[in-house]
Amino acid sequence: MLLIINDSNNAYYNLAAEEYLIDNFDEDIVMLWRNDNTVVVGKNQNTIEEIDSRYVEEHSISVVRRLTGGGAVFHDMGNVNYTIIQPYQEGLFSNYAYFTEAVRDFLQGLGISAELSGRNDLMIDGKKFSGNAQCVRKGRMMHHGTLMFRSDVKDISGALTPNRKKTESKGVKSVQSHVTNISSHLPYDRMSVEDFMDRLYHYFLRRFPEAVPYELTQEEKTAIQQLTDEKYSTWEWNYGASPAFGVSASHKYDFGLVDVRLNVIRGCIKEIRIFGDFFGVRSISELEDLLVGTEYRADAIRQVLAGIALGDYISGMTAEGLTDLIVR
Repeated sequence: MLLIINDSNNAYYNLAAEEYLIDNFDEDIVMLWRNDNTVVVGKNQNTIEEIDSRYVEEHSISVVRRLTGGGAVFHDMGNVNYTIIQPYQEGLFSNYAYFTEAVRDFLQGLGISAELSGRNDLMIDGKKFSGNAQCVRKGRMMHHGTLMFRSDVKDISGALTPNRKKTESKGVKSVQSHVTNISSHLPYDRMSVEDFMDRLYHYFLRRFPEAVPYELTQEEKTAIQQLTDEKYSTWEWNYGASPAFGVSASHKYDFGLVDVRLNVIRGCIKEIRIFGDFFGVRSISELEDLLVGTEYRADAIRQVLAGIALGDYISGMTAEGLTDLIVR
């Protein structure tokens, strides 16, 4: 077993590292790592539906899609992530009790009683501190989970709060629950997240005598960075891989009501209709045609609208206002 401390805090790189390890190593692996402020969405989720786009943009929060299913989670530097990779064996997939046993035993040693609840969550006193997910790939299995030690609950709520639009999606929606930090349940509160991670690392060394520390080579880091650049940091993977969904949004402005209905497929606007009691000197269908094919993200829509006289279509409307209505 290889025990890896991944000291990168770049979410795109860290998710790429998981894929690289599961695809290129034969050994059992345990990796500990942290992400700076990031929303990590499940493989089957509609990214737009899971995040508050405005909050994410204003707070410079990264958004990345992972290989495993399940719901969206928020990572920050107060959260420790663990990844376990091993050969796939019949009966292990969805066996969360098996894969979380070491973590629960470790916490018991700190005086904290944690239990597996529902499908894949770890709880303390009925509050969630760890979400876990799994995937099978090329005969190998990966289990990973979060360990909220001292995360900013405000950011969790802000980033993952559903936005005000009504959307219909074929993706898997996250189920929000009450959360807690491990640090709040320690008999003492002087442990830093770095100390917690270090203790967990040495606990794995003791629990698994065959475990040996391993540091990624420069060649391996370069390959991971290439995967980061080509896949995990791209809009196509993080947003474009979202399932088809529909959006309906409306707002009453001083100049009239504007009601937008659109369908998004693989992250691009495929159909859009704009209704309302507003005025304009040009046909609204021209504006709709201009927006079809645009990536469903604020900067792409702003770019389209910046090149036209929007007031000719919706008198009084600004590019920022219409972008906000469509995307937020």
